[in-house]
Amino acid sequence: MDDWFTLDQIDPNTYRISEYRHWEETHCYLLNGKERSLLIDTGLGICNISEVVSKLTDNPITAIPTHIHWDHIGGLRYYPDFYAHEAELGWLSGGFPQPLEAIKGYVTDRCELPPDFDIDNYELFQGRPAKILQGGERISLDERTIEVIHTPGHSPGHMCFWEEETGYLFTGDLVYKGTLAAWFPSTDPQAYLKSLETISLLPAAKILPAHHSTDIRPEIVLRMRDAFRKLQAEGKLHHGSGLFDCGDWALQL
Repeated sequence: MDDWFTLDQIDPNTYRISEYRHWEETHCYLLNGKERSLLIDTGLGICNISEVVSKLTDNPITAIPTHIHWDHIGGLRYYPDFYAHEAELGWLSGGFPQPLEAIKGYVTDRCELPPDFDIDNYELFQGRPAKILQGGERISLDERTIEVIHTPGHSPGHMCFWEEETGYLFTGDLVYKGTLAAWFPSTDPQAYLKSLETISLLPAAKILPAHHSTDIRPEIVLRMRDAFRKLQAEGKLHHGSGLFDCGDWALQL
């Protein structure tokens, strides 16, 4: 399907590659340096993201998923030079905590699939990263430097990416407009709050989320942090508390 991906140019060296034809509306980000590029997340794997990326740069690509969920690792098979957080290595070698049939359901739900896509052939990507991350690393793209921030909560090895020079904060599934998922057994609501506390200290000029609306401003991080703080104070920041509607975002615990 030629129009599966939607491309937006954020600045001369930064692109957003989106999958709006799927209900998750996943966004991936290509950051180009002079001789090296970074791809943050690789989408669902329904269509070949590398065909889009190859038109935007001739650089060698390092791919880093914000976390090892199906909608972020689908294109890793095209990028052998990929990194992953140590906390989720087991998910890349047969230990993902949900069955493949459930994941296939997520992939096909509320989606106009391309005619040549066969869900029976779908597999959750498995592999060994070229580098194992812990958080705190700095990735050099020549004149650009990207800091890796370990932000668990949505998943144990979730990472955000911070570019100080531009003020870009790539938030993955930690921050976006929509219903934040913190109810899976592999999520941790208390860690989620700590991660929001961490990124709320950054002087972000632009939030670049992994899902849904791209009309999102840095102040949402403070509102999310404060909402999590309130739930903690009320003794509700734990699995099973329910759904909390916060206007332009919500939280499922």
